[in-house]
Amino acid sequence: MSTFYPRRKFIRDISLGTLALAPGISTLAACAKNKQKKLGVALVGLGGYSTYQLAPALLQCKNCYLAGIVTGTPSKEKIWADKYNIPQKNIYNYQNFDSIADNKDIDIVYVVLPVAMHKEYTIRAAKAGKHVICEKPMAVSAADCQAMIDACKQANRMLSIGYRLHFEPFNMEMMRLGQKKVFGNIMKINSSNGFVWGGDPNAWRLKKALAGGGALMDMGVYVIQGARYTTGEEPLTVKAKEIKTKPDLFKEVDETVVWEMKFPGGSVAECRTSYNENANFLRAEAERGWFELSEAYRYGGMVGATTNGSMSFPNINQQAAQMDDFAQCVTQNKSTRVPGEMGLQDIKIVEAIYRSIASGKEESV
Repeated sequence: MSTFYPRRKFIRDISLGTLALAPGISTLAACAKNKQKKLGVALVGLGGYSTYQLAPALLQCKNCYLAGIVTGTPSKEKIWADKYNIPQKNIYNYQNFDSIADNKDIDIVYVVLPVAMHKEYTIRAAKAGKHVICEKPMAVSAADCQAMIDACKQANRMLSIGYRLHFEPFNMEMMRLGQKKVFGNIMKINSSNGFVWGGDPNAWRLKKALAGGGALMDMGVYVIQGARYTTGEEPLTVKAKEIKTKPDLFKEVDETVVWEMKFPGGSVAECRTSYNENANFLRAEAERGWFELSEAYRYGGMVGATTNGSMSFPNINQQAAQMDDFAQCVTQNKSTRVPGEMGLQDIKIVEAIYRSIASGKEESV
């Protein structure tokens, strides 16, 4: 399907080598090792995120492995089959996708498609009897999110959203410091996430019908998440405005969005996202101190500090940790920490932000 080049490449280029395989481990050997003990994952959509993040991460996973692929590009089939030792019977396209129901090698389907396609393939995967990970943002509307949740529940299949940062040590520390009130009640959160679009002007991310929105849907969801998991609360209201300096490029979607979220505990989050600004941070100011990630949302190279000094945690393969955790949830029949309901809540907030942009007023979530 369509490439994930602009944003994915930007983040990839500024990451600190998280894609590298361990020295001396061949691709095929890593794929073949202990498959019988692992759950099989099929990637649906072989754009940049699958190619450069998820597939390499699956080589490092302990609880799952890359068992199959779904692609609309025939030329990719042999490339992936050779590289990851995928048998022909585990290679699907969008026409024969539903026959994946008969494949016992595949336990989990990871939907990595343009946002507007998330609903269809999540529901089809669940009906095929597969557990589902859906990449963020979950869908183009809250109604679609709910339909996805309902379909997975009806099929008795688990649904998880690709919120990798819930497994990343620096962001987990932000959760702990905020939710445990280590520095007292949070008074203010400030966060921004964005990059300068330098990719294809005809990319699917710039088409509202496929992406649902622009920077807010793509990069802004991280900012919404950061405020939610740092406070441990859900925002009550939002007030937002849109800034557009390149209307010819961003004809259909938002370029820069600035918004404020008010939380029930009294904290206020000042947020910003953009396809025309480089930014990546999350800061919380509390009663007795502050804590922040000056590099917050990337695939690696996080940097954090608090009133008491710098944070020190290992950089991990976030995608491997995320997928391993979900595989364990499936095996042990326990709830995922990043369920469909979490994705639904983010889209409800996104919709409230868009309503506020349109009305010029504060809107309830």
